[in-house]
Amino acid sequence: MIRRLLPFFAFVALAGLLYAGIRLGQERDPNAIPSPLIGKPAPAFALPALHQPDQIVRKEDLLGQPYLLNVFASWCPSCRVEHPIIADLARSGRLKVVGFNYKDAREDALRWLQQFGDPYAQVIVDADGRAGIDFGVYGAPESFLIGADGTVLHKHVGPVTPEVIERELLPRLNGGAQ
Repeated sequence: MIRRLLPFFAFVALAGLLYAGIRLGQERDPNAIPSPLIGKPAPAFALPALHQPDQIVRKEDLLGQPYLLNVFASWCPSCRVEHPIIADLARSGRLKVVGFNYKDAREDALRWLQQFGDPYAQVIVDADGRAGIDFGVYGAPESFLIGADGTVLHKHVGPVTPEVIERELLPRLNGGAQ
C-alpha cells in the first residue's frame, strides 16, 4: 500500500518545492540585477560629449553633485517609453540627469534627441560599448544613481518610472535603503 502512495508523496513534495520557489521569486524584483559597483566608485571614463565631440568628459568632471547616469540609445524602444519620465525628472531639478548614449551612431542620437527632446545636463557617447562594459551595462535603458563623490548608489535595469524615482532613486540620495 505504501509503495503505491510513494509516487503521490513524491509529486506532492515536488509541487511544494516549486510553489515555494515561485513565492520566493515573487518577492524579488525581476528587474533587479545585482551590481558589484554598488557602494564603490563609478568606473573611470573619458568619453566624447555628444553635442561637442571634441570635448572629452571624464568621471571627475561630473563630481560635486549627485546625478542619474541614464543609458539610452536611438535604437532602443523602451528608451522612448521612459524618456518623458526622465525629462520630467530633469525639469523638476530634484536630480541632475546625464545621458549615456550607448552603442549608437552620433547622427542617430542627435536626431532622436531633437525629435523627443534633450532633457540631459550632459550627454556622453559610448559608441563602442567599452565604458558600458566597465559599468556592467546589459543594454538600454539602464540607469545608475551616482553620488556627489562619484560612488554608485543604485542601478536600475529597464525603463525608469515615477515609482522608481520615488521609491528607489530619491530615497537613496537622502541616505535611504541600499
